[in-house]
Order: sequence, then C-alpha cells, then structure tokens
Amino acid sequence: MPLSANDPSRKSWIKTSLNSDFPIQNIPFGVFLTRDDIITIGTRIGDYAIDLGALHQLGYFEGIDLTDDIFMQDSLNDFIADGRKTWRLVRNRISDIFLDSNNKLQDNEEHKKVVLFTLDEIEMQLPVDIGDYTDFYASKEHATNVGSLFRDPENALLPNWLRIPIGYHGRSSSIIPSGTPIHRPYGQTKPGEDGIPGFGPSKLVDFELEMAFITMDSNHLGHRIPIQEAEDYIFGLVLFNDWSARDIQAWEYVPLGPFLGKNFASTISPWIVTLDALEPFRTNGPTQDPAPLPYLAHGNNKNFDIKLQVAIQPENDEETVVANSNFKYMYWSMAQQLTHHTVNGCNLRSGDMMGSGTISGPTKDSYGSMLELSWRGQNPVSLKNNKERKFIQDNDTVIMRAYSEKSGLRIGFGECIGKILPALEN
Repeated sequence: MPLSANDPSRKSWIKTSLNSDFPIQNIPFGVFLTRDDIITIGTRIGDYAIDLGALHQLGYFEGIDLTDDIFMQDSLNDFIADGRKTWRLVRNRISDIFLDSNNKLQDNEEHKKVVLFTLDEIEMQLPVDIGDYTDFYASKEHATNVGSLFRDPENALLPNWLRIPIGYHGRSSSIIPSGTPIHRPYGQTKPGEDGIPGFGPSKLVDFELEMAFITMDSNHLGHRIPIQEAEDYIFGLVLFNDWSARDIQAWEYVPLGPFLGKNFASTISPWIVTLDALEPFRTNGPTQDPAPLPYLAHGNNKNFDIKLQVAIQPENDEETVVANSNFKYMYWSMAQQLTHHTVNGCNLRSGDMMGSGTISGPTKDSYGSMLELSWRGQNPVSLKNNKERKFIQDNDTVIMRAYSEKSGLRIGFGECIGKILPALEN
C-alpha cells in the first residue's frame, strides 16, 4: 500500500511552522482528554490536536473497515491490534482530509468545532495500556562507558554483549506521560565501613536518553518472529526517559540486574510517531563485529536518523542543553531486539513497549546520561548562570527532544518532560 501521507510536497490547510515537529507528513497517534472531559484517540498537525473519534462519527473514515468505537477508547491498543493495513489506510485518509486542496472539512465550521482542539484545551494521556515493558542495553558507546566506569576499561564489554541484544523486564505501572512530576525515590545503598547498608532518598538521580517502540499482537506462545518480518510488528516510537537512581542501582544490581533503581518512574512522549512516518530517514547502523548469528542477521537501512537532545532546567532558571545524540548510534536495531525477544517463543501483545537503552554517541557531548556526562560525578556539567550538576537535583526539569530532518522535511516527537520533586517524608 502506497504511503501517500509521506509525500513531501503535501501541504495542510492547518498552518504549521517550518520547524514544527508535526507537519502533515507526520500524523502521529495519541490519547487525550478534551475540553469536554472526554477521552479520545487523536492525532496532531502543527499546534492542533484532532479528535479521531469525532471524525469517525461524522463519516470521514467511510470505506475503511473500522468498528464504531475504535477511536472512542482510552488507549490505542485495539487500533494497533488491527494491523498495519488499517494503520496505513487511516493515516493516509487523515492526510487527505487535511490536505490544503480538500475543502470537505476545511469549509465546514460546525465539524471543525468538534474535531479541532488547541493544545491548551487538551490533556495528553498515556497512548497505550502497556502490559509489558522490556528495556534493552543496545548502545555500544553507553555499554563501553559504563563498563569502563565500573569494571576494567580494557575489557569494558562483557563477552555476551556483542552477541545478543541484552535486556531486562521493567515495570510498566510506573511509566508516565510527559509533564508528570516524580518524587525522588528511597532505597538501600552500598554499606559503609560498618557494613550496614544506607537507606534514604537517592542522592544520584539520573536521566537516560532513550527511544522506545510499541508492538502489535504478533506471535503465539512458542512461536518466534523471523528477522525479515520483525518491523511488520512495530507500530511506532516514542521518546523515552528511563529515570535511574544510580546509588540504589549500584547496590542491588548484582546478581539479577535493575530493580528499585529503575522502577520508580519512566517518562514517555505522548505522541507515537509511526514507523511509516520515519521511513524516509532510514540509515545504516554501526558495523557489527563479530557478525551476528544468522537469526539476527539483516541487511542495511535498519536504523533511523533521529536527532536527540537533552536539556536541564533548574527551577526558575534557563535550560541548558547538555547532550546531543542520535538514534542511529544503536548497535542493535529494533528488528534485532524484537526478533531476539521472541526467539525463545515469548509472545508479544498489542501495546507492549521496548526501550532502546541509553543512547550515547562517540563524543562526550553525545553521552545519554549524567553518569557518563559527569563521568560518575568526577567532572560536573556546567549549566547557565554559573550552575553545575553531577546528577539531577530536586526541582530540576529534564527536557528531551527528538526529530528527523531531510530535504526540508522534519518529523518530530515533541518534548518528553519530567521534573524531580523532593522525596516524600512518609
């Protein structure tokens, strides 16, 4: 099916700025609360949110096989489960409806009143009901930096890292939409000279710059997804901040890996950008040496050129950009991650989320965490107005941004924002 929505020559009758993350070629999907306190599935063009439930009720999706309530739900799970054919038909139709040469909705003021919302009239929700969440560890630069900090710099990567996409099962209940503040977590930390572990609020709260992809219903239990088919089961991506408490993590990490140092909160951007919208930005990933086993081997152009940025904003102060990275640095592609996830017969469900792991590049200014940027606190990061940070302090806001750009076309994710509040007393 042609991706007509991707046509770079298309213009919308909804005016958008040249640097907007959401031109008519994007058409992301999300869930929001309307000015009438109704939860609906929607999309976005420029600075307007579009109620897809209202569009459907008004007959704008005629000819597409959709249930009456497909967009009148509090999650995208059922829509995602309908499969790629449905996603493409709907996305192409939305693009047609808002094309500058199409007057059907453009000239209908009554319909526009119930379909269009300014951003200050809505409240974004989690876009999917996330049943399961897996976080990978798939950036070679990040894994090397962490291995150098905590083990032997000469043998920073463990032997299995170059052979398999390493991941762990995370906690889906604490995944929150952008803009939701979180409190500094409590936990145990490494013992002092008395041999007794410390306990209290974490002193080393950190961000992790990640992307995450959302899956559809796929394989039955016991069946695996071949590498050639893996992308057919990826709906789209969000920007992802996997908050970490490094001091809690350091004490609990051995022998079973992340636990309380990770599960207190993870923040995602609220609009899911489809894999279809990102098609023009495919690129090669890093050379994989040694070559992966045959079940993980695929051709070129399985990574995506997505520019990533992190800024820190102290309370009542300016933000400072502290990192610029790129999703193309991922050593293990999304297709490889999904294929490996199912090679043992593990079944995936609609709305499952797979985090990329921290995305770090080859230069110091492209590291995707404060752990790396400050080199475990040894080299404080300079902020504006003579401030500095080793890790994230109370009332700091972390702002992540992501977009792809090529030949004048920009497809973005908006912002992923989270603020650290002081630890609760109880």
